[in-house]
Amino acid sequence: QVHLVESGGGLVQAGGSLRLSCAASGNIVSINVMGWYRQGPGKQRELVATVTSVGTTNYADSVKGRFTMSRDNAKNTVYLQMNSLKPEDTAVYYCNADIAAWGRARSDYWGQGTQVTVSS
Repeated sequence: QVHLVESGGGLVQAGGSLRLSCAASGNIVSINVMGWYRQGPGKQRELVATVTSVGTTNYADSVKGRFTMSRDNAKNTVYLQMNSLKPEDTAVYYCNADIAAWGRARSDYWGQGTQVTVSS
């Protein structure tokens, strides 16, 4: 079994900061790309940021310059530092990972999501 567990969401005022974490656990052989996605009220899920196993990052235009994604391969954990938050950043944030586990084909895994609410 493989699990992704997010933490760090909450309520913050516009202009504030939050740091999300996502830890992968289980019978993991290797993790390729890890990413953060979000789904706002009445919206489709969208990509926020991704990071490869060697640390190459990619960001949605809407968060460039404000969000920073990082990765600790030793801990199978990724982080999303969110600064200068805006009300439009309000969403459930989901962690995603491309994982090869013992006895299983490489698959896409999702966390349960963590709520981020930015008040104006």
